[in-house]
Amino acid sequence: MAATTDAGSTASGAAAPSAATATAAAPTGRRIDLARYRDLSLVPVLLVLGVIGFIVSPAFLTSANLLGVAQQSTELSLLVLGEALILITGKMDLSLESTIGVGPVVAMWLVLPSHGGRFQGLGLLPTWTAIPLCLLTGALIGAVNGFLILKLRLNGFIVTLGGLTMLRGLQVALSQGQSIVEVPNSFLYLGETSWLGAPAAVWICLVLFAVGGAALAWLRHGRALYAIGGNAEAARTAGIRVDRITWSVLVVGSVLAAFAGVLYTGHYGSISADQGSGWIFQVFAATVIGGVSLNGGKGTLFGALTGVLTLQLVVNVMTLAGVPPLWNQFLNGAIIIVALVISRYASGEKQE
Repeated sequence: MAATTDAGSTASGAAAPSAATATAAAPTGRRIDLARYRDLSLVPVLLVLGVIGFIVSPAFLTSANLLGVAQQSTELSLLVLGEALILITGKMDLSLESTIGVGPVVAMWLVLPSHGGRFQGLGLLPTWTAIPLCLLTGALIGAVNGFLILKLRLNGFIVTLGGLTMLRGLQVALSQGQSIVEVPNSFLYLGETSWLGAPAAVWICLVLFAVGGAALAWLRHGRALYAIGGNAEAARTAGIRVDRITWSVLVVGSVLAAFAGVLYTGHYGSISADQGSGWIFQVFAATVIGGVSLNGGKGTLFGALTGVLTLQLVVNVMTLAGVPPLWNQFLNGAIIIVALVISRYASGEKQE
């Protein structure tokens, strides 16, 4: 009888944890489903904005307006692409805002002659090297950030905040506080030409997002970014070279920001002394509402891209409706806060 009782108790005990486990697993499953569709959450928003835009002004759905929005989104999109990759690894880089300006300025300083123009450069290298020099400047900035953060173990937020300020000062000093209008033809080509009826910058941006998304989905090093952002120590234990990959991502992010500077300069035909100033707020707004977690390990590039398009369409609709652009900064801040609240509850994170 004792044996029977013990066996019954054992069976009952085994059944109880199973039921508890199943009950506990149910919310987890729902959270996983939410996370799965979280990156598509802005697609209905984009459709609603399209309807609102058409109601506000029939010019909204014209090809000229939509291509204009796409063109204006390209430079910000590249910064968001770089920041999204960095955030997925659990880091952040505020200096991307300054890299978009200082990269082209350094290139102009090295290739433009010291006489014959309003801007006095060194004229050390031929003008065809301007774009490679700009990208090299971005790579150098990312490498220095990586060294300070990963080797010297300094706080990444403070390092990149200091970098933002220092690079902004370098940009103003080299440009002598004025706009640079003597822009090489290579910059102008990428910023002004069209391929298949759309600006070349738009096609380049789409290709870079597609390559980045494919790398995150299918390449071993791309998937490693999520592991690093989720738990760096566990990733290191699993044999992932955490510091090397994170350092590479910081360099890639800065190169993308410098390339955004190339497209922006070519689009407007000049480099202003404050180029990129204040962009970091839009970058974080787009990445956060696009589903990229500030804690690392979560998010997709598709979600980040829809975040950029959402911000740009909101601004476009407001402009067509006659709303003063002075409200744009307020709106970006409000979007960040609302997105953080939604993100916290959608991911099922518990309040502390």
